[in-house]
Amino acid sequence: MFFMRSLTLADGQKAARGEREQRPKNKPEKGLNMIDAITVETAHLLGDALPMMHRLRYRVFVERQGYEVPSLRGMEWDEFDTPAAVYLIWRDERGVVGGVARLIPTTFPYMIKALWPDMVEGHALPSQPDVWELTRLGVDRTLPPATRARVIGELMCACGEFALQNGIKSYLMVTAPQMVKGAVAAAGWPTELLGEPRNLGRFHVVVAKATVTEEGLQAARRFHGIQHPVLRIAGEEIAIAA
Repeated sequence: MFFMRSLTLADGQKAARGEREQRPKNKPEKGLNMIDAITVETAHLLGDALPMMHRLRYRVFVERQGYEVPSLRGMEWDEFDTPAAVYLIWRDERGVVGGVARLIPTTFPYMIKALWPDMVEGHALPSQPDVWELTRLGVDRTLPPATRARVIGELMCACGEFALQNGIKSYLMVTAPQMVKGAVAAAGWPTELLGEPRNLGRFHVVVAKATVTEEGLQAARRFHGIQHPVLRIAGEEIAIAA
């Protein structure tokens, strides 16, 4: 699901993990924080960014939000973490991952279609290269509030940039209704609800389809005070699966 909350590490884990995560390879240039797009094929180009991302997801989605998903040694993953997935990650000047989003083409298995197809009413679930699913969006709550807001804005802009660069017209997401009116609207994405909100466990969520446009991206940049493109693709161009 698509939420933007995170959690501090437990006292005993914080020091140990922080020590491991302070010296990653290929860290961002000082003073320049961008959103890197990686896959399992290109993740090695950013050192240990991929396991750091899975540790952040554990703190966000298991410790904080109580997801019942697989985890091991403080890392979270699910069955949709396949070679088809594209990960957008934000890293600080030390190279430590502080924000993440996952993008999956609907031509491959994706969460809404596999787990909650009944949440979509009166619409066919897509399987086409220009519609992707956006999930696992989260930001580290240990970051200062102003930095968290910046990371959220950059992640949303990066989603828009990735879509426009790769012929993606829209994203599917399952999220809280207030997020559709908040962060998604701030991203400049016209959004259509594909069903009525309902409870999934302790969460009240809805499936939405957001359309990405150049005008929307420019509006999102203005809203978040971002003056330049933020997306950087690791390695070669990511091929869109047909």
